[in-house]
Amino acid sequence: MKKLINRREFIAASAAVAAGLGSGAAQMPAAGRGGEGVAVPAPAKSMPLTFKTKPHKALIARPTEDDLKRLRDAGFEGVEGRSSVTPDEAAKLRVVADNIGMRIHSVLIDNWGEFNSPDKSVVERSFAETKAALRTAEAFGADTVLLVPGRIGGGGGRGASQAPALRMPRPWEFQIEFSEKNGHLLRVAFGDNAPYAEYISAHDNATDRTAEALKRLIPFAEKAKVVIAVENVGNNLWVQPGIFRHYVRHFQSPWIRAYFDIGNHVRFAPPEQWILTLNILIVKMHVKDYLLDPADPAGRGTGVNLREGSVRWPVLRQAIEAINYNGWMTIESNASLSYEERSHRLDLILAGQ
Repeated sequence: MKKLINRREFIAASAAVAAGLGSGAAQMPAAGRGGEGVAVPAPAKSMPLTFKTKPHKALIARPTEDDLKRLRDAGFEGVEGRSSVTPDEAAKLRVVADNIGMRIHSVLIDNWGEFNSPDKSVVERSFAETKAALRTAEAFGADTVLLVPGRIGGGGGRGASQAPALRMPRPWEFQIEFSEKNGHLLRVAFGDNAPYAEYISAHDNATDRTAEALKRLIPFAEKAKVVIAVENVGNNLWVQPGIFRHYVRHFQSPWIRAYFDIGNHVRFAPPEQWILTLNILIVKMHVKDYLLDPADPAGRGTGVNLREGSVRWPVLRQAIEAINYNGWMTIESNASLSYEERSHRLDLILAGQ
């Protein structure tokens, strides 16, 4: 028969448990009590994460044979080349890469596209640069080119002329609604959107103009067997996952996909949310970190080295697993770290740490 305890005994037993004096508790010396033992619960042991997906490791480089060897020895499998390499140079470098077991998997177009420029000559220059990049990628044996098709609102970028500043919501204020028919913005924030009318108009114009250019480029991409991988956010376009998914998906073409940059997106929405929303539209990923400044009322921060910022890498790694992504993870920036250190940090990320 179980022994019944009275109220006083129950309170005493409960107090002992609350103080950690129950059986099995770990003993730790108490501060300020002359080393007396105070029981605290033993920390729970977390199970190591395991993954079926096996993404590939790369860096951005204008590769030479020496660079390719150093990268291989540091643990990388490939590089993302640059569009400034000519097709003839790319063909020669492909042979070098093949001989040492490396892959030049993509081409980064050095200048941002300006397909929404009012200057027709600027649009045609961007068109010519993209076609040239497709030829270089084909010569490398790469299967993608990274293209930022346009920008608005003063967004900075590689080689692009300065766009006029527009009043925009702060990153944390964006609450976008858009037309499923054409991707035009219905609103960008709660409340009165009149202050953002110029931004909305510029955004709709850029959506239409860049889409026209990409449709013109699809036959060239198909001929080269190279996907045009669209990147966004630093250009102030399609700054939330749903509208970027709509933009990429509406082409209904295997030759237009998304190049997702992890660090670019932190201030607008958690990167794992972008990954789960874009899902199979993602063809490549750039890997970099971003540290949000909690004291900044504009909701911004700064780029930092991998695993030193606000990205929740274990959560992000599980999102990569959830969409079954086995593609390339290419480190961007982090130039202050050695190749070996960058490789090590990417290994930790891929291990879910």
